[in-house]
Amino acid sequence: QVQLVESGGGLVQPGGSLRLSCAASGRIYIIKPMGWYRQGPGKEREMVATISSGGSANYADFVKGRFTISRDNAKNTVYLEMNSLNAEDTAVYYCYRDSSWGRSWGQGTQVTVSS
Repeated sequence: QVQLVESGGGLVQPGGSLRLSCAASGRIYIIKPMGWYRQGPGKEREMVATISSGGSANYADFVKGRFTISRDNAKNTVYLEMNSLNAEDTAVYYCYRDSSWGRSWGQGTQVTVSS
């Protein structure tokens, strides 16, 4: 079993930046794909960014050029650098990690963009 713990969320003004972290622990033997989803108020959960075991990144169109996903395999941690934030980015951000037996999710971290 794998546990994921997100951190780094908070309140930020429009145009500001935040860096989210997600640390994985538990039964981790090999590098697996990880990524971030988000769920805004009254919205369905949507993919934000993913990163393969080899480090290839994929982004949703609405974050391209603003968000950057990265990973530190030695620390079993994935990051999401978020710049030029706007009110539409307000959501709970969840990280995930895939494995042979399925997908594990973190508990989520709240990001609120407001002046």
